[in-house]
Amino acid sequence: QAILAQASAVSGRSAYPLAPAHPSGPLVLATMPSKRRNNGRSKHGRGHTAIVRCSNCSRCVPKDKAIKRFQVRNIVDASSQRDLRDASVYATFMLPKLYMKMIYCVSCAIHGRVVRVRNKKVRASPEGRIYVRPNFGKGGGKGGGK
Repeated sequence: QAILAQASAVSGRSAYPLAPAHPSGPLVLATMPSKRRNNGRSKHGRGHTAIVRCSNCSRCVPKDKAIKRFQVRNIVDASSQRDLRDASVYATFMLPKLYMKMIYCVSCAIHGRVVRVRNKKVRASPEGRIYVRPNFGKGGGKGGGK
């Protein structure tokens, strides 16, 4: 308590966050630091948002907090596509693509490398808010890969 008394005497404020600074003065409230500007959500003004399920682990995630990505892929693989093209009557037949909206919880998005952990400086800067999808092992770099 002697240390707390010294701290309050030096700073002029009480060491306890909800105790009055002075018997006649206002309350001094301590605020927690915020890691992100939007607290990891995009709900801005809404009290509650719907719950969605993670595509990877089926965890319940608030819809505004979930990481959403469209996955576009061919319905059939390349070798089967070549067989279909050879067997087709039409010269320019295009197979339709498969569009899937993948919804991830934060844990699965980081584990599956959908998003990356960024340091404080990059998170706060405007360049850090623009998302650039990294290409993992798809050309370039030193490693040979598979």
